[in-house]
Amino acid sequence: MKRIESRHWIFIGLFLLIAAVMLLGVELNINPSSETQKMYDYIENLPPGSTLMISFDHEASSLPEIRPVALAILRHAFSKGHKLVGLALFAEGTVIGYRLMDRVATEYGLEYGRDYAYLGFKPQYIAAILSMGESIQETFPEDYLGRSIDEIPLMNGIYNYDQIGGVISIADGSLTTHWMEYGAARYNVDILAGVTAAMVTTYDPYLASNQMQALVGGLRGAAEYERLTGRRGGGSRGMLAQTTSHLYVLLLILLGNIAFIRSRRKGNN
Repeated sequence: MKRIESRHWIFIGLFLLIAAVMLLGVELNINPSSETQKMYDYIENLPPGSTLMISFDHEASSLPEIRPVALAILRHAFSKGHKLVGLALFAEGTVIGYRLMDRVATEYGLEYGRDYAYLGFKPQYIAAILSMGESIQETFPEDYLGRSIDEIPLMNGIYNYDQIGGVISIADGSLTTHWMEYGAARYNVDILAGVTAAMVTTYDPYLASNQMQALVGGLRGAAEYERLTGRRGGGSRGMLAQTTSHLYVLLLILLGNIAFIRSRRKGNN
């Protein structure tokens, strides 16, 4: 049997420490940022029954970070009685988006076709954004499940962005910029976003110029949003694990330096 080396004990210690804080239900005191607060306020202050469009513009590789963001926003929107119209402008986000919407809708006992609908995937995202500004029905004649768009009660009376309270782009790249350049600039629809942490700085100028209404960024943004809604989820757990890992590494660095200094002193004696 192979002997357990010191590096193995390091990983075992990390596993045990994270497992302990999770089991003990430790909660971090995370203060919501102004950007996350804007998203919460935007959804909170919409008239009950407003219709929001949520676009899953991401790849499957970013799911661990994107999923908590999307779930937090979906739960808040559904809890306020808003109607959601989902779609995907990245092929990989299609099934993910439908499953997330369906899961949260089930939690709240909502009905497909009346409380939410999922249009599915549309290639050529710039053309799709522009086309929906003219007619959503012509852009998506059928929904993701193959039903005619005219047979979905929720879509009756929703023709283009004029009947949409805002578009929330869940993205891991720069596709959200196309929503602002072609959706907001041409059709004056409000754009909001939930993105990975790496993309937050990319969108800061858009927030500062009010081209984007609100932004939730990464696991921290998801944890902040969960605190605002009062429902702990993947964002809070992820931030707890991440913070615990960072503190553990800092402790190892400290202990390593202490051991190094002591060994040098002994060598000099």
